[in-house]
Amino acid sequence: MDILAYLIPISLFLGGIGLAAFFWALKSRQFDDPQGDASRILKPDYEDKPKP
Repeated sequence: MDILAYLIPISLFLGGIGLAAFFWALKSRQFDDPQGDASRILKPDYEDKPKP
């Protein structure tokens, strides 16, 4: 049972890191146009390297 004293804080810390990464992705607009990306790859003029 002593191991729970270590595992619970570690799991909460890792969960907090994951949550922070998710909110960072939302803030940096990573999820704005998923449908556009899905249809863009099917076009015949698709390029592997995105334009800047």
